Amino acid sequence: MNKVTFHGHACFCIASDSHRIIIDPWLTGNPAADMTVEEVSDIDAVLVTHGHSDHLGDTVAIAKKCDATVIAPFELATYCQHKGVKTHPMHIGGAYKFEFGRIKLIQALHGSGLPNDDGIITYLGNPCGFLVEMGSKSYYHTGDTGLFGDMSLIKEWLEHGRKIDVMMLPIGDNFVMGPKDAFTAVRWVNPSIAIPMHYDTFPIIKQDAGAFKAQVENELAVKCEVMQSGDTLTLD
Repeated sequence: MNKVTFHGHACFCIASDSHRIIIDPWLTGNPAADMTVEEVSDIDAVLVTHGHSDHLGDTVAIAKKCDATVIAPFELATYCQHKGVKTHPMHIGGAYKFEFGRIKLIQALHGSGLPNDDGIITYLGNPCGFLVEMGSKSYYHTGDTGLFGDMSLIKEWLEHGRKIDVMMLPIGDNFVMGPKDAFTAVRWVNPSIAIPMHYDTFPIIKQDAGAFKAQVENELAVKCEVMQSGDTLTLD
């Protein structure tokens, strides 16, 4: 059984019958999170799209707690390795078959840096999205990104001609795609299910997810799941 659980902002846990991964695990300090680091268990890998604090979040703590491997772009993985966790560095366009499934890194148009207390930013490489083939399902977590034309090619990058089952994409605007560009992204990728993320966590990214859902379902005939933190979507 394949399951996707939303934990607020851009954090998702994806589970097959035998493995569990978590993406962008910002829990501590996240007003939308439904659980704490202490409640996280049985994670095989932590996938991190970029180094901003609302995505890197509790990566190191969870990796240490679960003896999980951090999978991230090279510079970010190296940063995490120096924090004492196992890592598997990758980069845009690269793919690798892990025990739990296949990961391919997709470009994202965004930034990736972590400021210290003095406001000096540590550069952490290119941001990314993740194309995940796990169990019998495929998932595309876009990470934080603006719209880019190569999204129309992403369905070509799956093995064996599979369709993307679940696409997780931001709609918050200001820092990422807003609803209009996100609608275009869904049209290009054409997943079976679209899940909006990265909205309403802060006032500056407040959006009407219900209106986005209605437009996607009515105009594209793509199922759109508006998930609340803690909700789980079970896939057949």
